[in-house]
Amino acid sequence: MPTIDHENSLRAAGFRVVAGVDEAGRGPLAGPVCVAAVVLPEDFTHAELNDSKQLSEAKRELLYEEITTDVRIRWHCVSIEPREIDRINILQATWKGMRRAVMGLQPAPDAALIDGLPVKRFPVHHVALVEGDSLSFSIAAASIIAKVTRDRLMVKMARRHPQYGFESHKGYPTPAHLAALRQHGPCRHHRMSFGPVAQREFDFGPTP
Repeated sequence: MPTIDHENSLRAAGFRVVAGVDEAGRGPLAGPVCVAAVVLPEDFTHAELNDSKQLSEAKRELLYEEITTDVRIRWHCVSIEPREIDRINILQATWKGMRRAVMGLQPAPDAALIDGLPVKRFPVHHVALVEGDSLSFSIAAASIIAKVTRDRLMVKMARRHPQYGFESHKGYPTPAHLAALRQHGPCRHHRMSFGPVAQREFDFGPTP
């Protein structure tokens, strides 16, 4: 289970405002990558907060509402759209989202804990934690905000493009999604530089 220990270690080293940063949506063929940054109070603890991937959708939704309505918690979430992902690649798009999410916090943090590996040109001091969403409360909170935000966007997208089933697979390359791509071709929300879409494995018709 995550703790607040990594955040408090940075505070003990002289950093006052410490954010946790995580993303959702690096792997899908469609939709944005969403990145959230969260600053928790120093005495924060929680019996259920964990890596979003370890939680049910219902639990994520409950925790999202709890985190985002707690006046002690500061958070910011951004989305990088498919055209930008295609233009600069998914790694650069994720890093761009991480920078924007952190700098969108008020006041801006002076240190951050990031899930994964170090980020080039990051605007503040940062510590990268592999599987950080299972180690740090603030990264876990960021993972939930990013995941729920993205899932909600994909459900909204599904209402305009019901033929793809975005509400169920959220843009990931499931058999159902690949079958829909074969039948309908991509829409404007697909990442044209990704996998099967980039390789033109499908007989695409006009883009919807």
